[in-house]
Amino acid sequence: MEEELQLYEPLFQGEPWSGRDALHLKPFVTNIDKSVYAPLIFSPELIGALCSRASRAAQDLRAIFLNEFLYPFMYPVPEEDEAPESWAEKQKQSEALREFWMLLRKHGAIELLQNPKARAFYLKWLAQYGDDSIAQMAGTHLVFCGLSQLAIKHLEDQRIGLAPIEKSTRYVDYSQKTGGQYLYFIDPTLAKMGLEKQYRAALDGLFSTYTKLLGKMQEWLSGKFPDEKPAVIRAKSFDVLRGLLPAATLSQVAFFGNGQAFEYLYSRCAKHILGEVRWAGQRAYEELNQVIPAFLRRAKTDIAKEYQEYLGNRKKRTAALTKNLFNDNLPRSAQSVAVTLIEHDSEGENKIVASMIYDTPGMRHSWSEIFEKVRSMPPDKKKQIVSKYFEGRTQRWQKVGRALENSFVRFEIVMNIGAWRDLHRHRMLTQQRQLFSVHHGYDVPSEVIDAGLEKEFRGAISQAEAVFSAIEAQDPEIAQYAVPLAYRMRFQQWQNLRSFFWEAELRTIPEGHPDYRKIEQEKVRLIRKAFPLISQHLLANMNQYDFARRGQDERIAQKEKDLLDK
Repeated sequence: MEEELQLYEPLFQGEPWSGRDALHLKPFVTNIDKSVYAPLIFSPELIGALCSRASRAAQDLRAIFLNEFLYPFMYPVPEEDEAPESWAEKQKQSEALREFWMLLRKHGAIELLQNPKARAFYLKWLAQYGDDSIAQMAGTHLVFCGLSQLAIKHLEDQRIGLAPIEKSTRYVDYSQKTGGQYLYFIDPTLAKMGLEKQYRAALDGLFSTYTKLLGKMQEWLSGKFPDEKPAVIRAKSFDVLRGLLPAATLSQVAFFGNGQAFEYLYSRCAKHILGEVRWAGQRAYEELNQVIPAFLRRAKTDIAKEYQEYLGNRKKRTAALTKNLFNDNLPRSAQSVAVTLIEHDSEGENKIVASMIYDTPGMRHSWSEIFEKVRSMPPDKKKQIVSKYFEGRTQRWQKVGRALENSFVRFEIVMNIGAWRDLHRHRMLTQQRQLFSVHHGYDVPSEVIDAGLEKEFRGAISQAEAVFSAIEAQDPEIAQYAVPLAYRMRFQQWQNLRSFFWEAELRTIPEGHPDYRKIEQEKVRLIRKAFPLISQHLLANMNQYDFARRGQDERIAQKEKDLLDK
């Protein structure tokens, strides 16, 4: 790696593997001591289950794989009163797994994957049938043990071909330290600005306040809700206080992606303005090049570098021409949370109804003919058609039809960064955001106020605001690292009604975070006014709940039992 990029490596302290641990783990990952690696696990179900643990795991996923997925099956222990046939089956599986492990120890998964004849054959097919079409047909996994929220959001901005899952601020305690330091990113440019000391003090203040208030919040919640389970109280405390965590907070994220998507991911990172993102792109390339080199062979060519320059500097080039577009100096405005429907199609419902008719059996009329017929149709007739189209749909996970893709809406939203991250995960729409900043004010959870913790919460936030302003004067991009997740941001969504149904129905479920539930509920109210006919069939939950996760453990346990009984 280039020496300049190494300066941007985030804080990471590897696991203290024993000799036994290292011996067992090495065949299954591209490395055991770096913060970026590719798993080499052949079972799709196993690697899927492992990566799903990223959301609730404080540990490195490699340690979880070793202790929860490998050792218990390689070296099983009989359960009390276990049936002989069950124990015999476990021993049989254990023997097979040990044999497989020995094979990997002898040859290595990388050696098996890099069979020269197989790779030459594959490259021949790439040349004959096109790189992109072939690169879409194979995929792999990639894990980052520590990236900032800012860098993770850049990676997750990519919509097609990548599936991310990251460590949750709702289930994992972020108060832990590594080598005596809280887990946040420090851009080396801050030292050149003369602001690193001030930055460290502000972010240490955020994390120490988060740590101190966790215990107080749990105690207050337990007193107010004495019948709630400790796990529910703990999760609620994380929910309430996550706004203190800055965008620099380091977190673990796992990706599954196809070859084409990972090539594009590298291209998007290679010339990015943030050094951390450039570092992440290069480390991703180094690990993926051990597993899928055929898909990355174009990434370092001259033409690829031109493309990377184009991607990395596009916004900067545009900004140079728009800096003085508005001859004003907007003051810092504590804008409240807001949802605005700034654009919708007045003919949207007619277009949707026409599309419902368009592909019905026996229909041969043109779109224009059908659309004009719908425009002159009595309201009751339209209602009948729409009702029949939705008939039988009783659950939100039962997707609505493509007819709803024929009308689009544009929302502009101001909400806190912490809750926005959940809405950001929706990919079948266009999302654009402005830089993280302190210019729209921040949210103080009602629980913080009711528990008498507002002064401490605001005190930590004010420190971060001061250092943000100092950094922003020199570099608005780097200043984003200092912004706590409680601060509001402005972004827009351009989506069709089918995408809206999926998002609104999912993000209003009782288990959802109250901050984004409020946003989605307001979107629902606006859509009901703009699309009264279609929105009658929206399965949104408009109720309010004290605890988002109440009863979830019981539901998960029942679901697990049902699956095992099948």
